[in-house]
Formats: sequence, C-alpha cells, structure tokens
Amino acid sequence: MTSLANSHDCRALIEPARVHSRLYYDKGIFEQELERIWHKSWVYVGHVSEVPNRNDYVTKSIGPTPVLLVHDRTGQITLLLNKCPHRGNQLCAYREGNRSTFTCPYHSWTFSNTGELTGFAYADGYNGADKTRFSLGRVPRVAVYRGFVFGSFASDGPSLEDYLGGAKASLDQLLDNSPEGELELTAGFLQHRTKANWKFLLENETDGYHPAFVHGSVFQVTDSSIGKLYGPQSNALTRDFGNGHTEFDLRPEWRRLDKPLAWFGTTEDRLPDYTEAMKASYGAERARQIMIDGSPHTMIFPNLFIAEIQLFVLQPIAVDETIQHVTALQFKGAPAFNRRLRQQTMGSVGPAGFLLADDTEMYERNHRGALISDPEWLTLSRGLHRERRDENGYLIGHSTDEVPQRGIWRHYASLMAA
Repeated sequence: MTSLANSHDCRALIEPARVHSRLYYDKGIFEQELERIWHKSWVYVGHVSEVPNRNDYVTKSIGPTPVLLVHDRTGQITLLLNKCPHRGNQLCAYREGNRSTFTCPYHSWTFSNTGELTGFAYADGYNGADKTRFSLGRVPRVAVYRGFVFGSFASDGPSLEDYLGGAKASLDQLLDNSPEGELELTAGFLQHRTKANWKFLLENETDGYHPAFVHGSVFQVTDSSIGKLYGPQSNALTRDFGNGHTEFDLRPEWRRLDKPLAWFGTTEDRLPDYTEAMKASYGAERARQIMIDGSPHTMIFPNLFIAEIQLFVLQPIAVDETIQHVTALQFKGAPAFNRRLRQQTMGSVGPAGFLLADDTEMYERNHRGALISDPEWLTLSRGLHRERRDENGYLIGHSTDEVPQRGIWRHYASLMAA
C-alpha cells in the first residue's frame, strides 16, 4: 500500500467538520507528524519539581525521542538527548537520580551534566582529539512557564507564552488551587500502553460527548452526579483556545452550585487545614472563588493533559501505539488535600482504576475501526451550528459539542502544511 504521506497532501484529508480515517493509521503520515509537529512545536517535557536540586535528572521524551531533563551543575534546567555521540548507545538507563556526570556504559565516555565530553577511556587512542566536537545533543530551545518545562527541537519560532496563548489561564487556574501557587509532582508516574494512534487520545481528553456513555457504569456504581455534567442540560462549555489547545470548562456548573470544593466531591469542613491555608494566602473571598472553580480540564497540544486531579503526558511510540504517563497532581502546602488526590487517582487511573480502562477500550476500538475502509471519513460536526465566540474571542460550544476536536484538526492541518 502506498503511503498517503508520499502520494497526497494531508490537508486534503481534513475538512471543517470531518477527517479521513487514514490520518490515524498511515505510517508515512506518522513520520511527517514527528518531523512537523513533535520536532517543531513546543512539547511539554516535565516539571521543575521533578528535579528540585542541582544535579538532579529524570528521563523523559519528546515524542518517541528520549531526553534527559536535567537541573545541571550551573543551576540551569536543560534538556539533553539520551544518546552517546560515540556509537549511539543509550547514555543513561536509570529513570532518575542525582549526578554531575553521565558515563556511557559501552565505552566509558564521560560527560558533564551540562553536555560537554569530559573524558575518553584510554584517551591515547584519540591522539588529542578535540573533546568539544563530541558534546551531547541538546534540545535547542527550553522554556518554563510556572514550573512546566517545554522543549522545542526548532531553533527558532514563537515564544512559549505566545504558543500557550489562552491556555496559560488554565495553568494559572490550576496553580491557584495551591496555597503557595505551586505544584509538586512527587507522587510518581504510572505508564499505560495503548494500541492506538496518539490523536485518538488527544481528541478524547476534552470530549464531553462520551463520558455519560463510556463511563456510565462508573457513575452508577459510585452513585455519582458527575454524569449530569456531560448531559444535554449541563451549563459546562467546550472551548478552543487556538494552537490546538482545548478545554472542557466546568466552571459554569460549579458556579451554579456555588459550593466550595464541590468540584472535588467534598466540603470545606472535611479539609479544614487546606481551607484555612487558602484563605490565608488569597483572602476569604478570592479563596472561596478558587475553591468553587476548582482545577481545569485542559489539553495543551500536543501532549499535556490536565484532568482536574491528574496530569497526563501522551507519548507516541508508533503509528498504532501510545503511552500515557499519569500522576496525581500535588499542590504545594496542601498535604491533606494531596493525600485525597493520590487516592482518587489510584481509583480512577491506577492499575485497577475504572476510568482509564473505559477510555483505553474506546481508543483501541477506534483504531481498529479506522482500518475499515467504509466509511472512510469520520464526522466532527456536532454543535457546528451553535458554535460561538466568548468574551475573549475563543470558540465555545455546549459541553457535548465537538468544538475542541475541530480546533485540534485546524491546528494540525496548519502544522502539517508548513
């Protein structure tokens, strides 16, 4: 079968309210995505709280490419490629640690954690070769927004803040839930491997049309009212921030209820220390509003998903394989709240969790379905007739409308055409 990427322009497969199935399974298109999206856009890599001390490091990735997120010996946050420039061996096999140098296990070349080669093994064999020629590869652009570390393989382009645009407000909303305005991602990551194309996951994260059906059994067993937030009578909104960033905005529903911490299924009296800490930090009125609005439900293109109580990172491995890295959000200065966040994360997306199992089943069914030739086109037309602009100029729609999905594909088309 001829690769569509070699025989067609991908833009011909994307229309305002439908996309062609081959966008999900064509290997040539996947290779183009790596080049034009994952190696040119800003991509979320990690959080500064994962490397709090000088010489801390943690292994991460940009798409399938392994990188080292390093708090180097000079105090800078940097991203190094996890590849020895001698013979290409994986330089560091440990998930995390603290070290000022990295030594390749194959031939014992040693590098500073700033990337420079510091020594050859049996150096006489190199006859005084210039060590500066053999530095580690590095991600050329690294930027941090309020602790969130992003990297780009493109040597130039828009600033991170310009790229984030309106999605910055979602990250600000998230951090407001900490009495100290900071996250500490200290709970560790679970990894879930899915036999599906990464874009099925991307589209699903801010899809408000599926939860009442896919997760209906969970809502029923737990006697939860959450399902109603995704129904026809909901006041919640879907939003397209532009640049592929999207949101499922539950604040209209939480504001209608007007009860602090209702978004988390609890009350102020059950978290008294947290409530008092929030009031001390923000003042009673502002703290009350923050605890009503809660944490956001936002997908930052192409790989960072803030799911109210969890943080997901999408990693495409192949055209038909994706890993989801997930951890419980932990708010600095909120120990009792954080304990509940960890417990709820394990119950929903842990190894025996309810929600992620439901979603993963749908992703894999979607991918198998994409391989069926008829119909070739998949529709994304829900709510197109009632799509409108909010006060900030962003497209919004009803909670069950496909505003986010259309926004994702518009941005995707612009990147693939570049």
